[in-house]
Amino acid sequence: MIVSHKIKKQMEETGWIRRMFEEGINMKRQYGEENVFDFSLGNPDVEPPEQLKQSLIDTLNMPVTGMHRYMPNCGYDDVREEIAAYLKEYYGMPFSAKHTYMTAGSAGGLNILLKSILNKDDEVIVPTPYFMEFKYYIESHGGVVRLVNTKDDFQLDIQKIEEAITPKTRAILINSPNNPTGVIYSESILRELAELLYTHRSKGKKIYLISDDAYKKLVYENIQPPNIFSVYDLVISVTSHSKDLALPGERIGYIAISPEIKDVDMLISGLMFSSRALGFVNAPALFQRVVGKFQKNSVDILEYQKKRDILFNTLVEAGFQCTKPMGAFYIFPKSPIDDELEFVKLLQEKERILVVPGRGFGKEGFFRIAYCVPFKKVLGALDGFRRIGKEYIK
Repeated sequence: MIVSHKIKKQMEETGWIRRMFEEGINMKRQYGEENVFDFSLGNPDVEPPEQLKQSLIDTLNMPVTGMHRYMPNCGYDDVREEIAAYLKEYYGMPFSAKHTYMTAGSAGGLNILLKSILNKDDEVIVPTPYFMEFKYYIESHGGVVRLVNTKDDFQLDIQKIEEAITPKTRAILINSPNNPTGVIYSESILRELAELLYTHRSKGKKIYLISDDAYKKLVYENIQPPNIFSVYDLVISVTSHSKDLALPGERIGYIAISPEIKDVDMLISGLMFSSRALGFVNAPALFQRVVGKFQKNSVDILEYQKKRDILFNTLVEAGFQCTKPMGAFYIFPKSPIDDELEFVKLLQEKERILVVPGRGFGKEGFFRIAYCVPFKKVLGALDGFRRIGKEYIK
């Protein structure tokens, strides 16, 4: 067998998102694009802001000498300073360039961070449901995943987190707004978490809080996500511009390290080494030059909100149980039958609607709808959800 036993096992237990996406490709060939409603992949259907496109053109037309060469592994100094200025204003804390590190998206950022901080068998607590690849990032760098269920409304369950902390706990990895639920963890619950972590600090246990902020700017109804850096001191945020600037294919993002972390220089050096060891080397040079200027920008969230509202309202009217998402572009309804995989197959066969089973996010009995698709696709699927609800929801 050409692949390792470990990789084969991981391939078999995950990959639901891509599996459904590829099934959608086959169905579109068979039935026609217009007759298939594919909600499987979190791939933004909107285009990047026009100003960003123009900035890219300007950068290419007026090149800086050597702008395609190697730079420091952590990124261009001037870009890091731009991002630090934004972070300083947004969070009200003394960020500087030394607290930022340019990365190849959130995936690249999380991998170099975990490689840098994890010792063999260190544990990372991850609330479920969660983006399944977190597990493989952690395991790839010698860590152990400790999955902890959230409450019925998908908010953090502090008691369960407390029960999961052991002498080997190194970090807690959260994602808010969350993939797959769209839930934003409340400030009060995050302060409870911080209080718990400070209690363990007083006993000599230092636990880091890693925040995957890929969807931070995709929030609805003028909600202001909690200031995670003011809640707790040992915070490391990983941000991607895949969603907020609709640039998933360009692999660009950054790590922001709390100014409260004292050994920041050592961490940056560790990230630089890990970037080289994992083959990332540095974030893409061209898009570093562009995104620094667009830290306050985002795609039009109202387009996603319109899709959320009509889809959520239709699901509730059809009898589905689901928590209203307040960010990102996902809804995570409860399956009307116990085996959500069977229900996903029924949706696919009866209505040509493709969604992802909850087991792909560590939560059986639910399914994820990614509504980052053209509005006409949302409208086209509504009757299918109504029919399936009428048939299976008692």
